[in-house]
Amino acid sequence: MMRMIHYHGLPITPATAAAYAIGGGHAFVSFAHAQQLNVAAELCQSFAIDNGAFSAWRGGNPVQDWRPYYAWAADCLRIPSCDFAVIPDVIDGDENANNRLLHEWPLPTWFGAPVWHMHETLARLEHLASRYPRVCIGSSGEYSVVGNPTWWKRIVEIMRVVCDDQGRPRVRLHGLRMLNPRVFTELPFASADSTNIGRNIGIDKSWSKGNYLPPTKETRAYVMRTRIESHNAPVTFNFERFK
Repeated sequence: MMRMIHYHGLPITPATAAAYAIGGGHAFVSFAHAQQLNVAAELCQSFAIDNGAFSAWRGGNPVQDWRPYYAWAADCLRIPSCDFAVIPDVIDGDENANNRLLHEWPLPTWFGAPVWHMHETLARLEHLASRYPRVCIGSSGEYSVVGNPTWWKRIVEIMRVVCDDQGRPRVRLHGLRMLNPRVFTELPFASADSTNIGRNIGIDKSWSKGNYLPPTKETRAYVMRTRIESHNAPVTFNFERFK
């Protein structure tokens, strides 16, 4: 049975906690937070790299010059355990702006994974799925809240484009910020990522109930990782379930 790859987003601090979260597993390294690249390269089975566009956009300083990312990605390409790189995208841009970035991508097609934003046309999704071996799905626009009814309705439309009549995906799909078991256990993803571990191991109030609570960030990272990775993605999408 297919085993979906669970990419845990870095950075996770301290580094000892990162080791519990990704050691022998998989990591997602953002160009916006590249300080733990060496940790991923040394400890993981494999890792993927993200362009950092979302972090830059959320910080109010969208990326204008992608040449530093291209150089960094080229270096990562030479690391045997690096699976793929997310091709730069314009978070709030139109399809033409994102297509221009696809044409600008200087590295091999097999290594680059384009982002299809859920507010974009299904025609663009179909084009990307026919050209690239992997497509990243990003929640955006009116579909920015992962898991709400509007989002799920759009997902069904997406699956009709990228899957055959039996629900088998025609292309490898990666869910950006979709490493929630309630989400990925319904979708035939090859991989998904989130920064859930890094964001939550230090929030003490999230761990304040019960008699057997993990007291350290290292143990919390291990608990969260185990809970997430105990779930798998299905091989096919069940259209009947979402009628």
